[in-house]
Amino acid sequence: MKTSNRDLLVLLKDESMDNQAIEHEVELLNEILFHVESTDTFCRANEIVDMNKYKVLHDQKCLVQLMYQSELKPFIFLCNKN
Repeated sequence: MKTSNRDLLVLLKDESMDNQAIEHEVELLNEILFHVESTDTFCRANEIVDMNKYKVLHDQKCLVQLMYQSELKPFIFLCNKN
C-alpha cells in the first residue's frame, strides 16, 4: 500500500503517548481510509436519483461517470443510501 498524501487531525485523550505510538495510530488510520475510500465502497453506499426519467440507478459505471462530472444536470441527484 502506498503512503497517502493527506492531512489528518488526530485528537488524543492520553498525553503520555510517544511519537512512535502516534505514528502507528496514523498508519492504521491511513490503512482504514484506504479501504473505505475505494470506488467500490462509494458505489455501494450511493445511488443516482434521476427525476427526469423517474429512475433510481445503482449501476457502478453510471455512478463513476456521474462522480467525475464537473456539474450535474438539473434534477439528477447523487444520494447516500444511509
